[in-house]
Amino acid sequence: MQTRAERTRRSLVRAAAELIADGSPADAGLVNVCRRAGVSRGALYHHYSSLGELTAEVYGQARGRLVELMDEAFAGPAADAPERFLVALGGALRAETVVRAGVRLAADGSAGPPLLRDELPALVRERVSRARWEGGPPEPGTADLVLAVAAGIESLGYTDPRWWDRTTLQRLSGLLRPLVAPVEEGRC
Repeated sequence: MQTRAERTRRSLVRAAAELIADGSPADAGLVNVCRRAGVSRGALYHHYSSLGELTAEVYGQARGRLVELMDEAFAGPAADAPERFLVALGGALRAETVVRAGVRLAADGSAGPPLLRDELPALVRERVSRARWEGGPPEPGTADLVLAVAAGIESLGYTDPRWWDRTTLQRLSGLLRPLVAPVEEGRC
C-alpha cells in the first residue's frame, strides 16, 4: 500500500510530466504543477527542494525507462534487437508521459542541453556495439542508422503520433533489417 507521501510524490511527477509532454518545460511552472497535482506549494517543497529537482526526477525516471527498454530489446537475438527497440521506443513515446516529457529535459531538470534526447544516441550506440551478433559483426554504421531512425521517429511523432505506431515501426524496421544484418565472412 502506498503512503500518502508516495502518492503525493507520484502525483507531482505525473503532473510535471504531463505539462512538459503536452506543452513544453516552460509550462511546468510551480503554480501549474501544483494545480495539476492537486497539492499546495508547501507540499511540493516538502517533497522536492525545488521545481528543478522535481523535473530532474522526471528526467531520471525517463532515462531509467529508456535503459530498461534497451535492456529488454537487446536481451534476445541481436539481429532483431533494433526492431524491438524502435517498437518499444515508439510505444513508450506514445503511451508513457514520463518518457515523452523526459526526452525534453536535461539531467538537472532544465530545458538546456544536453537533453535526454541528445544522450539517447550514445546510449543506443553503446548498446549496439555491446550486442552479440551471430554470424559476425553488423554492418559498419549500424548504431548510427538505428539512432537516426530513433531520433527521427521521436521528433516526427510530436506532430503526427502515427510515427510511434507499432505497425509503422515494424514496417520501417523491415526496411532496415537488411542494412543491419551481420557482415558475412569474406564480404568487403
